[in-house]
Amino acid sequence: MFPEITRDDIFRLETPRLWLRWPRAADGEAIAQYCSDPDVALNTANIPHPYALADAERFVFESRAGNTMGEQFVLALAWKQKPNEVIGVIGAHGAPGRGATRLGYWLGKPYWGQGLMSEAAGAFVDLLFSVTSVQAIESAALTANAASLRLQKKLGFVSCGVGDYDAPARGGVVSVERMRLSRGAMHTCFGARRAKLTST
Repeated sequence: MFPEITRDDIFRLETPRLWLRWPRAADGEAIAQYCSDPDVALNTANIPHPYALADAERFVFESRAGNTMGEQFVLALAWKQKPNEVIGVIGAHGAPGRGATRLGYWLGKPYWGQGLMSEAAGAFVDLLFSVTSVQAIESAALTANAASLRLQKKLGFVSCGVGDYDAPARGGVVSVERMRLSRGAMHTCFGARRAKLTST
């Protein structure tokens, strides 16, 4: 289970440019807009395309329910000066009691190339190691998604090899590079000293 501090929707994580906060019902339209872009959806294994408002509304509902139960920890990214306007999502899936959790994320295409996901993911990964007993964070990226692989390697993730991944959203099995960051290697991450969490 994720800890009590993350299971309250007033939780926020601050980075130099962003707030990371719980997804809200009002985020649905923006999430649908960004995820309906094939350049976003098709670079993931799990976002369906086409992607409708109903998909976004279901995602928000399921994310909030999972956060409340401590089964996952999903946060929306928003500019500090526009905290109500979501531009991306990051999450840890699978309660860390099993020793590892799985990282996933996406960012709206207008915000690519600005280092925003590096900033958010660095802080988020450091938070996971700080507030949970998780021993490792696992991730994967489509082998064709060079930008995501670069990001994970920048955070200190190491490759565990290429393999098949069951991805119904992509119509079947896809090839991914599996990545892993262990607690012992967390010093290679960045963001811990530049991020601040709040619950008020």
